[in-house]
Amino acid sequence: MNALQESYLALGRFLLPEGILDYFELSQIVEGLTGLNIYLEEKNLPASEYKDQKLESKGFLPEVYIQDFPIRNQKVTLCIKRRRWEVKDTGKIISRDWNVVQQGTRMTKEFADFLKTMY
Repeated sequence: MNALQESYLALGRFLLPEGILDYFELSQIVEGLTGLNIYLEEKNLPASEYKDQKLESKGFLPEVYIQDFPIRNQKVTLCIKRRRWEVKDTGKIISRDWNVVQQGTRMTKEFADFLKTMY
């Protein structure tokens, strides 16, 4: 990884929810009329509870859109693609159980907690 890539990664870690780049790769950033869309794809790293089973990646679940903290007065939407795997022994399709979205909202937990403190 070169110095410029490391700088972008450091900036991404600062701007995105804590720990998200441990499990997701930044695939694209699009500035549009409605704000900034940040596209993230889950890495092919199966959950630890399946570490003893043979898994095969089977692509992604439908993309979800999560509102996050604004950046420089720009609305920010995280466009997240979660991965799914097949357990080879059973044929069962699994995915990681993410608790990224605050229960009952379409926002990250950090953003929802921030809004709660304002009201």
